[in-house]
Amino acid sequence: MEVAQRSRSATRDDELALLYRTVRYSSRNLGTPLSDADATVQSMPDASPAKWHLAHTTWFFETIVLAPHLAGYCRFDESFDFLFNSYYESIGPRQPRARRGMLTRPTLETIYAYRNHVDAGMEKLLERNPPIAVRDLVELGCHHEQQHQELLLTDILHLFAQNPTRPAYKLPGPVALDTSVAAPPKYKAFAGSIVEIGHCGEAFAFDCEGPRHKVILPPFELADRLVTNAEWLEFVADGGYENPLLWLSDGWARVRAEVWTAPLYWARENDEYWTMTLRGFVPVDRAAPVTHVSYFEADAFATWAGRRLPTEAEWELAAQTQSLTGNFADSGLLQPAAAAASGDKLRQMFGDVWEWTRSAFLPYPGFRPPAGAIGEYNGKFMSGQYVLRGGSCVTPPGHIRTTYRNFFPPEIRWQFSGLRLAQDA
Repeated sequence: MEVAQRSRSATRDDELALLYRTVRYSSRNLGTPLSDADATVQSMPDASPAKWHLAHTTWFFETIVLAPHLAGYCRFDESFDFLFNSYYESIGPRQPRARRGMLTRPTLETIYAYRNHVDAGMEKLLERNPPIAVRDLVELGCHHEQQHQELLLTDILHLFAQNPTRPAYKLPGPVALDTSVAAPPKYKAFAGSIVEIGHCGEAFAFDCEGPRHKVILPPFELADRLVTNAEWLEFVADGGYENPLLWLSDGWARVRAEVWTAPLYWARENDEYWTMTLRGFVPVDRAAPVTHVSYFEADAFATWAGRRLPTEAEWELAAQTQSLTGNFADSGLLQPAAAAASGDKLRQMFGDVWEWTRSAFLPYPGFRPPAGAIGEYNGKFMSGQYVLRGGSCVTPPGHIRTTYRNFFPPEIRWQFSGLRLAQDA
């Protein structure tokens, strides 16, 4: 029995070391197209510079894993505790989020040296067969860094969209637009039942994904695909952004205050809508899923269409029989793609765009945040946010799960967020 346990432990150590190296390499690869200036500028308070993402994820491993668990470890630079802490109040003070773009120093080159220093320490730690609790922290750190890989891309897109030259982050070749007209969505029916949702406790999950629990669901129907840009153009043409009867009060206040007339990054030129993407400024692909819309916009569109947004429990029930495949970051497309040909199955449940649900981000029954700084990871944000499901075209492969709960305030638009319609049966 002891031999078998050591064998399983060794296997997991090997897998964890591979996960760590793969994630860290992927982050560095994301930074390759960026200049020091690209990686330093902050385009708005909600976004962070790419340099900060690369450093903060490294700070997490150094502060949460190495400093307390690797004897003799020497910190790269004590000032980084202040510069690259994100929101961990229990750890100490930090650079204000809205002023992360003021960090012209350290340079991007120094940040890469910092990453190399921490990676060397992590290799030593992983070679020493750390206890399960430490391995769990390393695994959490890897998934945390994958979240920041996605944020790095969304933040770079927002930054480049402010540049009048509209630069492309990645342009390996032209992307052909799908000029076909998508057939109207089909609605898959689900009978009313008592269902179980939430993570079952096996393999990795963030704390907010559990505990698994029962939910009573009345009968409902879910659209077999995401809402497209062509459908959103109909909403715009029908005065969707001009009709207060379609909007929640706070949403309508945003429409007027910020002069929303279309999704973020859309611009009308020569009687045609164009949009900013990670591949530069391109015509809006009418067959592709609409993206960069807020919860307020998604809810208004659903009202206009005579439908509603699904709850997260409805979405998870529908997703439980779907394979975890889709248009993720590894496709290289880095933008949503048109749905595959229609069939009897749900399409685009994973990848392309995060799907807004009508569910507030609240704790599941029995939820308790972990002790210590890790307890600040999700629990303290369970106020004023809505749940999104399914991942997007910039989500790292292997990072998504059926139970994954993303969350953002209802007004945010810079994320790759879209929607799928639902209706009562």
